[in-house]
Formats: sequence, C-alpha cells, structure tokens
Amino acid sequence: MTTTDNVIETEVYTSRFLVVASGENSQGTIPDIDGLDSYGGEYIHSNQYENGRKFRGKDVLVVGCGNSGMEIAYDLWNWGANTSIVVRNPVHVLTKEMVKMAMIMSQYLPCKAVDIITVAISRLKYGKLSKYGIRMPTKGPFHLKETTGRSPVIDVGTISKIKSGEIKVLPGMECIKDNEVVFTNGATVQFDAIVFATGYKSTVRNWLKGSYESFDEKGMPKRSFPYHWKGGNGIYNAGFSRRGLRGISSDAQNIANDIYINITAD
Repeated sequence: MTTTDNVIETEVYTSRFLVVASGENSQGTIPDIDGLDSYGGEYIHSNQYENGRKFRGKDVLVVGCGNSGMEIAYDLWNWGANTSIVVRNPVHVLTKEMVKMAMIMSQYLPCKAVDIITVAISRLKYGKLSKYGIRMPTKGPFHLKETTGRSPVIDVGTISKIKSGEIKVLPGMECIKDNEVVFTNGATVQFDAIVFATGYKSTVRNWLKGSYESFDEKGMPKRSFPYHWKGGNGIYNAGFSRRGLRGISSDAQNIANDIYINITAD
C-alpha cells in the first residue's frame, strides 16, 4: 500500500494457498496483575532486556522461571543487582552436558528410560531443589517437552546462586501496591524494577481477516496436534506445534508435501 497526494493505492495478491508462519511466539505477553498499571518502578518484558547495567544496586524481580527468566536473573546478579525470581510452576533443571547425553541415549533407548536416567543425574548434580522453592514436574523432561512443548531449564549458573541465597526464590504474585509486590504466601517485598519473562503469544487474530475460522481466541490452530498445520480454505500453519525447531521442521515438510499434492493433482 502506498500513499501519494492523499490518494491511497493498494495491491491485492491472490493465491490458492497461504502459509501463516508467524508462529506461536510473535509477541511478548505480560500477565494481567492487579496494581501493575500504577506500579511506581520500571517494568519490562524479557524481549526488551539488554543487560543488567542500569539495574546495578537495585532490587529487581524476575517473573518466570524458564530459560529466559533464569538467564536474566543470573545476568542481573552478575551486574550487581539484588535479584529475586518468581518460581511458580514445577521445572526440570539440567546442564548442557545432560541434554547432549540425553540426545545420544534417545537414539538407543525409549523416552521414558532417557527421562529416568536424566532426572537421576540431575538430582545427583543439584540435590533436592524443592527446599529452595524449585519443584520438579511429575513427568520427565523430554516427555514433558514432547507432550506440552515446555523445555527444561538449561542452568547457566543460576542454581548455585539460588542455593547460596544470592538470588532469592519467591512464589506467585498476588498483586502490586505502589512499589511493593504482594506474593501468594503473604510476603510483601519492595522492588525498583520487574522483568517479566512470561513468554509469548500468537497475534494471528490481530491481522488475519477471517482467522476465527481456523484459529482460537488465543491465536492457536483449532485443529489439535499433529493436524494443527492444516487449516481450511488453503490456509496452512507453521510454527504452532509447541515443539520448537523440530516441530517447525515437521510443519514445513507437511505443508510443502500437501501443497505439492494439491498442485500436481490439478
């Protein structure tokens, strides 16, 4: 679309097929927390975080215990911030070496066996993390990834700082009052800044006309996995499997094959 002398010119492209490849993580999301709008400090989403330089000496809360949240908490600590992190959900904590070993084992062993061995090694490495406020899921790390898309945390050094008390673990947020955050355990703590490492969401419903036919209110395909990649009326969906790069690769292959079949059938 172009504008010349107050005249808007548009171009219309017509195609039999449309591949929606914006994926499930196209926009950062911040949860709706009572009092956040009147919060007196600074708050940002993790996609706006560069480094902890400006937070040196400040009390900073990281919300979210995935890989982004854990890495940001560690970076803030390195920059001299007084760092706390909200750990609300159970999470597996592994090292890069554990993941590499699991990938090798998965070539010879079933997922359940790989999970059992990996969890045992993680426990030997980190001990019982529940006493530090970090609970372990009931499902194994790779079964959980396969079924829900939730990845294990790859520790970059954050856990040692949590165990030493240099990074504090806090439960879920209840609300915010001025600069104070009220937590679900009743504790009230004042923070200068909050970093929300609370994930991303799909924005398809914002820009694709008629998307309600193929996508739900969260912008995810209405058809469930493993058939999510094929919508209706020539629409295909790539990157909505919640299975990372492996899922995207599978989507691309399925879509390409289906389009090829449709074209050659004419």
